[in-house]
Amino acid sequence: QVRLVESGGGLVPPGGSLRLSCAASGFAFSNYGMNWYRQAPGKEREMVASLSRSGKLYYGDSVKGRFTISRDNAKNTLYLQMASLKPEDTAVYYCRPSGTMYWGQGTQVTVSS
Repeated sequence: QVRLVESGGGLVPPGGSLRLSCAASGFAFSNYGMNWYRQAPGKEREMVASLSRSGKLYYGDSVKGRFTISRDNAKNTLYLQMASLKPEDTAVYYCRPSGTMYWGQGTQVTVSS
């Protein structure tokens, strides 16, 4: 079955960096666009970055220039490199294959001094 395991979250001070990973299994990873979403307390889940099969990129306005999405198809893994983190980046981060409703358990990112 489809499995998505996000990792790499944690507590980081403002201005810090983190790299999130999403280990995927149970489907043909290289055949799917992949997306990162986040959900902050009391807010709706939002897409922050997307990487299509062909390499087309999308970033939400709030993360442009600070976050970088990438993938390693040989490892069936999606990444999100986050830099210059702000307190408003605090959220649970999830990955999702495009066109599906599969979600992992998420990884908590907390940006605080």
